[in-house]
Amino acid sequence: MSAHSKSGKITIKKYANRRLYDTSASRYVTLDHLRDLVKENAEFEVVDAKTGEDLTRGVLAQIIFEEEAKGANLLPVEFLRQLIGFYGDSMQAFVPGYLKMSMEGLMRQQDELREKMTGAMSSPASSMALLEEQTRRNMAMFEQAMKVFSPFNAAGQQDSGTPAPAARDKSDDVKALRDELEAMRAKLDKLAGG
Repeated sequence: MSAHSKSGKITIKKYANRRLYDTSASRYVTLDHLRDLVKENAEFEVVDAKTGEDLTRGVLAQIIFEEEAKGANLLPVEFLRQLIGFYGDSMQAFVPGYLKMSMEGLMRQQDELREKMTGAMSSPASSMALLEEQTRRNMAMFEQAMKVFSPFNAAGQQDSGTPAPAARDKSDDVKALRDELEAMRAKLDKLAGG
């Protein structure tokens, strides 16, 4: 078993020459090794060897894009475009929480989905039906969540198409958004469970 830092995380030092050094194993490692650590649910952090700056987010993103370049194609182009569009947008603050909640729901469902896929492998038609059903459920959750996150369209109208009341108090808007968010959370929990 590898030795961990005081925080329980493995510390990986990244040097100026872009080499990665696993301090717990006292050896240089590759991005593939870090990908394997992620798959093993091992906690690690990547820090700049000279400054101590946390580089974990950038290195994880690098692993994702190297996997994409190898042909994994887990991230559809349209998703990447939409994600980029959120940078600097007023909705940017909501995106990380939404994505985390979505991935947690998928992780909760993965064992059930694997069982269904194993059973469906005997019939290509039922495999396709299962994938289509899961895709519809995920899209419905996504669309419902996006309605909560964008209650007004670009023209300043509510989703119903009626103009937003100009004299509405901002505190009422915040309360309404919170209520909608709580309702959406309950719906997402119900969808994720069923």
